[in-house]
Amino acid sequence: MFGHFRGRYENLGNQLFNCRKRILEFKENILHLKNQTKRNHQELIRVLSRIKYGVRKNLSRNLAEKTVSTLDENKTVSNTFEVLKFFFPHLRKAGRLYPDVIIGKEKTGVSLALGISTVRRGSHSHLKQALTSLVSRMTLAEEKDSVVIVSVADSNEDYVTSVVDMITKKFKRQLKSGSLEVISIPAFFYPDMSHARQSTEDSQKLDSWRIKQVLDFCFLMLYAQPKAMYYLQLEDDIIAKNMYFTKITDFIHNISSNNWFYIEFSILGFVGKLFKSEDLTDFVRFFLMFYKDKPIDLLLGDIFRVKKCSPGETLEECTERNKQIRIQYKPSLFQHVGDVWSSFPITEQYYKVRF
Repeated sequence: MFGHFRGRYENLGNQLFNCRKRILEFKENILHLKNQTKRNHQELIRVLSRIKYGVRKNLSRNLAEKTVSTLDENKTVSNTFEVLKFFFPHLRKAGRLYPDVIIGKEKTGVSLALGISTVRRGSHSHLKQALTSLVSRMTLAEEKDSVVIVSVADSNEDYVTSVVDMITKKFKRQLKSGSLEVISIPAFFYPDMSHARQSTEDSQKLDSWRIKQVLDFCFLMLYAQPKAMYYLQLEDDIIAKNMYFTKITDFIHNISSNNWFYIEFSILGFVGKLFKSEDLTDFVRFFLMFYKDKPIDLLLGDIFRVKKCSPGETLEECTERNKQIRIQYKPSLFQHVGDVWSSFPITEQYYKVRF
């Protein structure tokens, strides 16, 4: 019996030994796992640190690239007039081409830019009436989302001064908000027009007048292009219809396709023609190729035929087929103040649009 108890005691001792051994192994494993967890935690911290560094580095790189991109965009904006050097050799040695901004905060990022080119028209000017009509028939929200650009395309200093004085006195709020700007086209922008096509002294005067008008509009378009999504061409002797701005924006938003070429909000010459600003350079290039040959309203019809009409197709057929591209809004939103509205001043076409 004593041997039996001794055997059981030895067996219990072995079990306790084995149990203690396993406990030690378990503690060692726990310590190992703890150390491994600590190392993993440290490695995780290092990885996260590298990730954070990489993120900061990428953000810095993206910010730098965005800054460079913005600078490039500004450079593009400032070089909008560089297209003139291709057509006018006398400008190729000139520095940065840009009109003189007489008054303006160079407002950008708006929906609509309205361009008015003004020159002396005898002893009476309709410019104040035209501007009053335009700004008084905008809501404050529409005024905030637009910019009216008056381009003084006349080298007569007295006329330039008179325009600036009138606008400064009559349109203080618009000037302060940046919704009205006045620019002047430097005389050196214009090429020598003494060799314009002519047959008599009268036709020479006519050709010089209409050639300059094409250039006046082109310069204004180039200045307005980076300012707004759309550009509306007007003249300095028009009256706008009530709620004209609202009608224009509503009409644009309700067009089912954005594939339109231009929209006519008036049938008077080049008045009331609305363009996408992104397309203005293409129009300007075409106008400058043929500025000596036709008035700008006729060139507008030519570029439509060149780009949209099929060979052998009549203008009537082409217009009907493309009526969703060359869109006519009715009734007209702009009335001409005077009687003469033709691009040919010698022909004096008498016409008025009913509102």
